Amino acid sequence: MAARDGDGWIECTCGGRHWGLNGAAGLLAIRGGMILLQHRAPWVQNGGTWGIPGGARDSHESVTEGAIREAIEETGIDPQFISPLQIFEDDHGNWRYDTVIARATPDLIAHEINDESYEMRWVCYVDVADLNLHPSFAASWPELKKLISALSS
Repeated sequence: MAARDGDGWIECTCGGRHWGLNGAAGLLAIRGGMILLQHRAPWVQNGGTWGIPGGARDSHESVTEGAIREAIEETGIDPQFISPLQIFEDDHGNWRYDTVIARATPDLIAHEINDESYEMRWVCYVDVADLNLHPSFAASWPELKKLISALSS
């Protein structure tokens, strides 16, 4: 296994500080009109908010590989039950967060397997904005919601 070289903070040209020296990626699993969300533990950055499993990408990983690895580490999913459909890129210039939108089969089971999560929950995508969302996920949600709607039709 290659070394984990993606962990670390980067000062972004957007004025923020982001986790992931090589950028970051997350998995947005969809099933019917539902999406899989993670309730973040209070001790992590933006703790207590809802978002998708994800984190720093290593230099040798593709966006999809990084998103799936992070989802496995945080939720214990079996990747044979997801099919990547599209990648949404939130590009900040010297840093970016890529969201891999993937269709999940009914067999996909996710649960909290480490202390980064309080809860994993399937949420109807029309109700997502009612939750206390991670700020970056909240900013991307309107565009992600459009993509999910288009993929579902």
